[in-house]
Amino acid sequence: MTTPTELDLTDATAFVRHDAYEFWRDVRKHRPVYWHEGNPGFWVVARHADVLSCYADVRSLSSARGTVLDVLLSGGDSAGGKMLAVTDRPRHRELRNLMLRAFSPRVLGAVEEKVWERTSRLIKTVARQGEFDFAAEVAEHIPMNTICDLLSIPEADREKLLRWNKLALSSDDAESDRLDSLEARNEIIGYFMDLARHRRGDPGDDVISMIATAEAGGRPLTLEEVALNCYSLVLGGDESSRVSAICAVKTFAEHPAQWRALREGSAAIDTAVEEVLRWATPAMHFARTATRDMRIGGRQVRAGDIVTLWNTSANNDEEVFDQPRRFDPTRSPNKHLSFGHGPHFCVGAFLGRAELRALLSALTESVAEIEVCGRPAPIYSNFLNGYASLPVAFR
Repeated sequence: MTTPTELDLTDATAFVRHDAYEFWRDVRKHRPVYWHEGNPGFWVVARHADVLSCYADVRSLSSARGTVLDVLLSGGDSAGGKMLAVTDRPRHRELRNLMLRAFSPRVLGAVEEKVWERTSRLIKTVARQGEFDFAAEVAEHIPMNTICDLLSIPEADREKLLRWNKLALSSDDAESDRLDSLEARNEIIGYFMDLARHRRGDPGDDVISMIATAEAGGRPLTLEEVALNCYSLVLGGDESSRVSAICAVKTFAEHPAQWRALREGSAAIDTAVEEVLRWATPAMHFARTATRDMRIGGRQVRAGDIVTLWNTSANNDEEVFDQPRRFDPTRSPNKHLSFGHGPHFCVGAFLGRAELRALLSALTESVAEIEVCGRPAPIYSNFLNGYASLPVAFR
């Protein structure tokens, strides 16, 4: 691992081949807001205070052109103004109010109960297996099935949705074709277009039927808008929770004293969940587009410039987190930005936390020791941080 002073942040292999934390430590110290050359170039924001301020400044920084760097560099997101994540006010508020109905206490109560049952069953099963791949045997099943339970996705369709999801924003292969990602996204959207059309014609007591038949801003959503917002729920609900779960197991295996503290109760599950989310930081960045001239961290940003907000760096800022590269499941307060901040704070944060609580609780009940038995396979992405496989043994 090397720590270059310059790093191509558009390269999906950058943080597999280089030490991300050393790189960001150098950036925060010497150039906390800098211009990354390219065609087009973009601003990089690294300090926690600046990232937090940018998330809150929705008047100056727009999400409508896209919130992922690769999409913005390719010309912008065609879902702008239609999908919650890439919409600005006032439409954003209308869509968010509608989508929050999917996360009502009545709906979430039933889904959370299934999360605990599924997770406990999976952990008890793999604890008897000896060596196995935690990613394939456990992590791939919990978040995808959770979000599919929320949307009432047929069991027979879940495997292909997982396959498409794993290609949409990342790859297991350093030499992956960008067309594979585009095709996967199109497959997911096409799938939800068909499902939305069916449920609008024959609605049931499920979230997709609710979204497909409800109004936002005085009008029903188009089928494309329904599909895009379901796509956003599935992509966000699966990817970030899956890699966070893998990171949790890997990290506790590498920190046996902290694992004993969690099992013995001297570290609480809830604070451990927040530390896992900070440590994992599954979405390395989110991006915005400046709508007017502004200053960020003393640097002049022009209207139309792309601005990237690096959660990985913010979550390891020494000004906010004492010894940020020390994994501490008792850390409190823990002002991480893994779910974002402000009006675009992740609508699925409750479910993400519930899945990690269920996982850590099930592990403490059934597993005394966690051993990593081989080299984890990394994910190649400049957006998603984590591992595609994790060979482990539970004792």
